[in-house]
Amino acid sequence: LWILTPTFSARMIEDFGTNSDESNWLTGVYFLAKSLKAGIIVIHQLPVNEDTLWLRVLGKGGTQKRAVEELVELPERNPFRENLLEILANWRKNLELRDNLSTEEQEDMMNLSPAYLKQREEWKLEGKQEGTLEGQLSLIASLLEGRFGSLDSELSSLVEKIAQLPISERTGLLLSLANLSRSELLERF
Repeated sequence: LWILTPTFSARMIEDFGTNSDESNWLTGVYFLAKSLKAGIIVIHQLPVNEDTLWLRVLGKGGTQKRAVEELVELPERNPFRENLLEILANWRKNLELRDNLSTEEQEDMMNLSPAYLKQREEWKLEGKQEGTLEGQLSLIASLLEGRFGSLDSELSSLVEKIAQLPISERTGLLLSLANLSRSELLERF
């Protein structure tokens, strides 16, 4: 059993009878009596590195704030970043929807704001890209319908293939549609 806690005082460490094994475990990891088979992870004591980032964002105060800042700065293609940003953005949104937030929850909301704003930007960009792609697919389908009439499965399958062409090649192809027969177009793909 692992117990996660944002803070853990020296007195509590002593009162719980915990011990650490820093030669095999990170700073901030303590073990209870062996028969309990349990450990305590003290989030604010964890080393500051990418391996502990996903735990440190669960901390509070400055620990959480710094972890969120680190998270936002990770490379965009980092899958860990994408997943954690989405989770934190949802957490912040859920806090935002609640009434009567405690002081700690208000602080969490402020600390999570950079992650939320970054994720919101990414969602907007994804939406724009999807909209642009859908617009391109619709335009290509309309041009094919205008030239060849109703699209059968063969012509429909060309819509995405044409959209994937480099823009100069795609533009040239679409401008030359009036001069192409159905079989000539199909031969190109």
